[in-house]
Amino acid sequence: RMTLDLDILINTEDAELIYQDLEEAEGKKVGNLSILGSQWQLADNTSLDVLEGEDEWVKEAVLNPNYAPDGLPIIDLPYLVLMKLSASRTQDLADISRMLGLADENTLTKIKSVVKAYLSTAMEDLESLILLGKLEIGN
Repeated sequence: RMTLDLDILINTEDAELIYQDLEEAEGKKVGNLSILGSQWQLADNTSLDVLEGEDEWVKEAVLNPNYAPDGLPIIDLPYLVLMKLSASRTQDLADISRMLGLADENTLTKIKSVVKAYLSTAMEDLESLILLGKLEIGN
Protein backbone atom coordinates (compact mmCIF):
# COMPACT_ATOMS: atom_id res chain seq x y z
CA ARG A 1 0.00 0.00 0.00
CA MET A 2 1.21 3.48 -0.79
CA THR A 3 2.13 5.64 2.21
CA LEU A 4 3.31 9.21 2.58
CA ASP A 5 6.54 8.33 4.36
CA LEU A 6 9.57 6.14 4.10
CA ASP A 7 10.35 3.61 6.85
CA ILE A 8 13.73 2.17 7.74
CA LEU A 9 14.48 -0.59 10.23
CA ILE A 10 17.66 -0.38 12.28
CA ASN A 11 19.29 -2.17 15.17
CA THR A 12 18.87 -0.10 18.33
CA GLU A 13 22.62 -0.36 18.94
CA ASP A 14 23.17 1.59 15.69
CA ALA A 15 20.61 4.31 16.45
CA GLU A 16 22.97 6.97 17.80
CA LEU A 17 25.20 6.80 14.71
CA ILE A 18 22.25 6.82 12.32
CA TYR A 19 20.61 9.78 14.06
CA GLN A 20 23.93 11.61 13.94
CA ASP A 21 24.13 10.95 10.17
CA LEU A 22 20.56 12.21 9.71
CA GLU A 23 21.36 15.44 11.57
CA GLU A 24 24.53 15.96 9.50
CA ALA A 25 22.37 15.55 6.36
CA GLU A 26 20.13 18.38 7.70
CA GLY A 27 17.37 16.05 8.82
CA LYS A 28 15.21 17.23 11.70
CA LYS A 29 13.67 14.97 14.32
CA VAL A 30 9.91 15.59 14.43
CA GLY A 31 9.01 13.26 17.28
CA ASN A 32 8.91 9.74 18.64
CA LEU A 33 6.84 6.89 17.20
CA SER A 34 4.30 4.89 19.20
CA ILE A 35 6.71 1.98 18.79
CA LEU A 36 10.47 2.22 19.40
CA GLY A 37 11.86 4.76 16.97
CA SER A 38 11.44 8.30 15.73
CA GLN A 39 10.05 10.38 12.88
CA TRP A 40 12.25 12.69 10.85
CA GLN A 41 11.78 15.39 8.23
CA LEU A 42 14.59 15.20 5.67
CA ALA A 43 16.08 18.15 3.79
CA ASP A 44 14.07 17.24 0.66
CA ASN A 45 10.84 17.21 2.76
CA THR A 46 10.66 13.42 2.82
CA SER A 47 9.08 12.07 6.00
CA LEU A 48 11.22 9.26 7.40
CA ASP A 49 10.22 6.86 10.18
CA VAL A 50 13.21 5.17 11.81
CA LEU A 51 12.02 1.93 13.40
CA GLU A 52 14.39 0.56 16.02
CA GLY A 53 14.60 -3.01 17.21
CA GLU A 54 16.83 -4.92 19.57
CA ASP A 55 15.34 -8.37 19.02
CA GLU A 56 17.46 -11.06 17.39
CA TRP A 57 15.17 -11.13 14.35
CA VAL A 58 15.91 -7.44 13.65
CA LYS A 59 19.62 -8.23 13.38
CA GLU A 60 18.81 -11.14 11.07
CA ALA A 61 16.47 -9.00 8.93
CA VAL A 62 19.02 -6.20 8.57
CA LEU A 63 21.76 -8.66 7.61
CA ASN A 64 19.55 -10.55 5.10
CA PRO A 65 17.56 -8.01 3.10
CA ASN A 66 15.67 -8.49 -0.11
CA TYR A 67 16.55 -6.05 -2.89
CA ALA A 68 14.31 -3.67 -4.82
CA PRO A 69 14.66 -3.46 -8.62
CA ASP A 70 16.87 -0.37 -8.13
CA GLY A 71 19.26 -2.42 -5.96
CA LEU A 72 18.32 -0.84 -2.63
CA PRO A 73 17.97 -3.21 0.32
CA ILE A 74 14.44 -3.74 1.65
CA ILE A 75 13.16 -5.86 4.49
CA ASP A 76 12.42 -9.40 3.36
CA LEU A 77 8.72 -10.31 3.50
CA PRO A 78 8.93 -12.81 6.40
CA TYR A 79 10.44 -10.11 8.63
CA LEU A 80 8.00 -7.46 7.43
CA VAL A 81 5.14 -9.78 8.37
CA LEU A 82 6.79 -10.45 11.75
CA MET A 83 7.24 -6.73 12.39
CA LYS A 84 3.61 -5.98 11.51
CA LEU A 85 2.36 -8.89 13.63
CA SER A 86 4.37 -7.58 16.56
CA ALA A 87 2.89 -4.09 16.16
CA SER A 88 -0.65 -5.55 15.97
CA ARG A 89 -2.18 -2.33 14.69
CA THR A 90 -5.36 -2.74 12.64
CA GLN A 91 -3.77 -1.36 9.47
CA ASP A 92 -0.75 -3.65 9.89
CA LEU A 93 -3.00 -6.72 10.16
CA ALA A 94 -4.90 -5.64 7.04
CA ASP A 95 -1.57 -5.19 5.22
CA ILE A 96 -0.49 -8.69 6.25
CA SER A 97 -3.66 -10.35 4.96
CA ARG A 98 -3.30 -8.62 1.57
CA MET A 99 0.37 -9.55 1.26
CA LEU A 100 -0.21 -13.16 2.28
CA GLY A 101 -3.20 -13.55 -0.01
CA LEU A 102 -0.84 -13.00 -2.94
CA ALA A 103 2.06 -15.09 -1.60
CA ASP A 104 2.96 -18.45 -3.12
CA GLU A 105 3.37 -21.58 -0.98
CA ASN A 106 7.18 -21.33 -0.87
CA THR A 107 6.96 -17.77 0.45
CA LEU A 108 4.28 -18.75 2.99
CA THR A 109 6.52 -21.55 4.25
CA LYS A 110 9.37 -19.07 4.83
CA ILE A 111 7.03 -16.64 6.60
CA LYS A 112 5.65 -19.39 8.84
CA SER A 113 9.17 -20.49 9.72
CA VAL A 114 10.26 -16.98 10.76
CA VAL A 115 7.07 -16.30 12.75
CA LYS A 116 7.30 -19.68 14.46
CA ALA A 117 10.92 -19.01 15.42
CA TYR A 118 10.41 -15.51 16.81
CA LEU A 119 6.70 -15.09 17.68
CA SER A 120 5.25 -18.58 17.99
CA THR A 121 2.23 -17.30 19.90
CA ALA A 122 1.04 -15.61 16.68
CA MET A 123 0.91 -18.76 14.53
CA GLU A 124 -2.87 -19.13 14.79
CA ASP A 125 -3.34 -15.45 13.91
CA LEU A 126 -0.97 -15.87 10.98
CA GLU A 127 -2.97 -18.81 9.60
CA SER A 128 -6.17 -16.75 9.90
CA LEU A 129 -4.58 -13.81 8.07
CA ILE A 130 -3.42 -16.13 5.28
CA LEU A 131 -6.95 -17.48 4.88
CA LEU A 132 -8.47 -13.98 4.92
CA GLY A 133 -5.95 -12.81 2.33
CA LYS A 134 -6.72 -15.72 0.02
CA LEU A 135 -10.46 -15.12 0.40
CA GLU A 136 -10.01 -11.43 -0.32
CA ILE A 137 -8.21 -12.02 -3.63
CA GLY A 138 -10.48 -14.93 -4.52
CA ASN A 139 -7.75 -17.57 -4.30
